Amino acid sequence: MRTATISRKTSETSVDVTVNLDGTGSYAISTGIGFFDHMLEQLSRHSLIDLDVKTVGDLHIDQHHTVEDTGLAIGEAVAKALGDKRGIRRYADALSPMDETLTRVALDISGRPYLVWKTEFSQKRLGEMDTEMFEHWFHSFAQTAGLTLHVETLYGSNNHHIAEAAFKGLARALREAVEIDPRKADAIPSTKGTL
Repeated sequence: MRTATISRKTSETSVDVTVNLDGTGSYAISTGIGFFDHMLEQLSRHSLIDLDVKTVGDLHIDQHHTVEDTGLAIGEAVAKALGDKRGIRRYADALSPMDETLTRVALDISGRPYLVWKTEFSQKRLGEMDTEMFEHWFHSFAQTAGLTLHVETLYGSNNHHIAEAAFKGLARALREAVEIDPRKADAIPSTKGTL
């Protein structure tokens, strides 16, 4: 099983994450931000990556450190579980419709972190979550997971749907990209021989 556990402790947050890339999409998420928990649950369920996350952060200040450090820890756990990336499909993309919203997510498990974010919100908050934190979470996750990640909302008006379509699109693309390709299960998917 491709699993990893990461503990990230700072003066601002305490984050414990366990992932199983070959899971069933089961999850136990607690970050102290209800809407954020809901998005991470979507990520787990639709990627079939088992995800346990326990974050305690300095929410009395704001959500920045909690969201950022959770993204960094989940990304680090995914990268650790991937190991040398032998046999993975590596590339994937997904169109994620949610009612009036359509979002496109494309990624490459390249080892070269990069985020292109073309998603906007018309509200400052969803539930108790600051909408500006969504881009920051995707950036933090891509950074430590080693993803080249493109997220673009093609159209949509409901802010909840826009956020959820981005997380579900990431989940569906990640599910495909981390899968073992039976035609090349023993090979690193790069002409360089390393990722």
